[in-house]
Amino acid sequence: MADGMGGYHHGDVASQWVVSSLAELSAQGGLDRRVGAVRQRLQDVNQRLGDARVEPVAGSHVTMGSTVVALLLENGRAACLWAGDSRCYLWRQQSLYLLSRDHSLQQRLMDERQLSPMQARAHPDARALTRAVGARSPLHLEVLELSTRPGDVFLLCSDGLYQALSHGDLGCALSVDAPQHAVDQLFARALRRPTQDDLTAVVVRS
Repeated sequence: MADGMGGYHHGDVASQWVVSSLAELSAQGGLDRRVGAVRQRLQDVNQRLGDARVEPVAGSHVTMGSTVVALLLENGRAACLWAGDSRCYLWRQQSLYLLSRDHSLQQRLMDERQLSPMQARAHPDARALTRAVGARSPLHLEVLELSTRPGDVFLLCSDGLYQALSHGDLGCALSVDAPQHAVDQLFARALRRPTQDDLTAVVVRS
């Protein structure tokens, strides 16, 4: 899934390019081969977005960018690839785990200055992204591989969703049997609260 960069032009176009490009990939082949194909396709989209920058005013450019988080599954193995602050969660045996790590200024402040989440969140540019598809070339993707277990449930979501819900809310929704019911619960819970961004979620049961 993908989420257009907030504060920039044509984020909807950038995210559509990411999603449509990945949707064209074949599901055939081993996991390692498919990870390589996703990497290459996202590099291609990154270059395409860079080439699409226009100059509305002399000396200025418009950045078109999008986050991305992708999940590949095969025979007891999983690979999560991401750039930006869209996330991948794992619900396993009644516990929720955050698999991805945000590429954001807030996360960098926490890592480099050892600030608490509350302190880092107070920075005026806390939500600024440090990586995204289209932001710069080459694209630096992060990849996490893990073994899966029967009953594992994965959630891919945009920042608008996880910022509106608590850790407990996410886990409660993912504990239901059907992925579509989980998505419905996530949206229902999020829409009962003030939301400041788009809500996007994909739930996958292994």
